[in-house]
Amino acid sequence: MAGEELVSHLSELTARLRRALISIVIAFIFSFGFGIKIIKIGRDPYIPIPYPSIDNSISTMLVNKFMNVLLPHQIKLISIGLFDPLYASIEVSLLIAVAVSLPIFLWELWGFVAPGLYEHEKRLIKASIIPSMILFIAGAAFAYLVIIPVMLKFFLIYDEALGVEPTLSIKSFIGTVVSFMAAMGLGFQLPLVMAGLTRIRAVAANTWRRNWRWGVLISFVFALIVSPGTTGGIIETTIGITLSLLYVIGMLIAKAIEPKPREKI
Repeated sequence: MAGEELVSHLSELTARLRRALISIVIAFIFSFGFGIKIIKIGRDPYIPIPYPSIDNSISTMLVNKFMNVLLPHQIKLISIGLFDPLYASIEVSLLIAVAVSLPIFLWELWGFVAPGLYEHEKRLIKASIIPSMILFIAGAAFAYLVIIPVMLKFFLIYDEALGVEPTLSIKSFIGTVVSFMAAMGLGFQLPLVMAGLTRIRAVAANTWRRNWRWGVLISFVFALIVSPGTTGGIIETTIGITLSLLYVIGMLIAKAIEPKPREKI
């Protein structure tokens, strides 16, 4: 019976993962192979209509948006490899697909683990879904508005100091933008993870406070890992300080929501 139950759970997990992956594939195909045209039909208001397009797809429009907003006008984008523009569009399509499919993935994951959770654990997970998405968006926006522009300005300063023409491959540019937005989106989950572990009594709030030095150290190690290392420490310091502040925020939240000790009988 135990073997049959295990096979049943694995079959359910496989089915749920398949549905989640299918949603990612559909979102990827749509963002990579379709564009959006705003048209007016009769007296109806302007409505968006998708149409098949690769050269003017959603991902291509987003690549152009990144180029126009983030890239200083002195830097010239070049295509080194034959398929570099295609790879750039693919990376952006993957970012869009993961972001769009995240609610479906979380829903399938919830459907699999929910039967084995206690009621208070179910309430905790439900309450953390929206904050998690908000923190991810905040982290991606922080990378988009602060980290990447500063890094590109340093890139330009070094080029001008050396007297070389500032050029950047489109593959490197888009890869940097996507990786930084994803990394900072995950990094901003730190307060939520800390609060959740304390809420389920896995880590006491005082443990976060006693080990704050380790939290700061890990924040700066993370900053060193994700940063390009070409900005004289500015980017690394900015990311490290930001994550350290998030650690402090998580520590305070954990202290505020920590369950009271169980009374001994």
